[in-house]
Amino acid sequence: MSNIEKPDGTPNPQPRLTDEVNRPSDVAAPPIQGSRRNPLALVVVAVIAAAMLYFGFHMARRAGSNAPSIVGKSTPAPDFTLEQLNGGNLKLSDLRGKAVLLNFWATWCGPCKIETPWLVEMQNQYGNQGLQVIGVAMDDSGKDEISKFAKDMGVNYPVLLGKEAVGDEYGGVPALPESFFIGRDGKIVDRIIGLKGKAEIEDAIHKALKTEAGTSSAALAPQK
Repeated sequence: MSNIEKPDGTPNPQPRLTDEVNRPSDVAAPPIQGSRRNPLALVVVAVIAAAMLYFGFHMARRAGSNAPSIVGKSTPAPDFTLEQLNGGNLKLSDLRGKAVLLNFWATWCGPCKIETPWLVEMQNQYGNQGLQVIGVAMDDSGKDEISKFAKDMGVNYPVLLGKEAVGDEYGGVPALPESFFIGRDGKIVDRIIGLKGKAEIEDAIHKALKTEAGTSSAALAPQK
């Protein structure tokens, strides 16, 4: 393009084009590094998820079981037959006429280790009055581990290998140890969940011993 002349004839130069100033938007932003995930947090989340799945599965199995809705005082004790640790089977109804302390426990149960010596003492003290303590092992340990536990504790009463179905018949056994005190007539007179004092166990034993054996019509709840 030609220059435009001034009135005096001198050329009027074109204005110079200046370089464009870089705008902030033209400046390349540094790459943003992805945040690092805490491995421990991932493990915790995985453990919680697994626990929720196990709990839901376990509760679903119980919901589909034939467990009675109420197992409490004056309820006929559900009958069952379980394998004894030392061989043979034991049927609960065969103990009719005796006062029975039915104790659900497990080898991994800390409170059970405290309570078991008390049960040994109670069997010695009240056995000649008609008390029979029965232990039901409710864990997945093999016979060797259960036998070792019983030997170390000096257990002097029958130990049975428990099954989940039997636990469900007794209300699901929500905590260990759990004991049912069954009268001579086959009805439950008391129930203790968790570790309580020895005096409370002894009071429940007295209740069971005071009952009278029922007739053949006062049978235990039939075995399913």
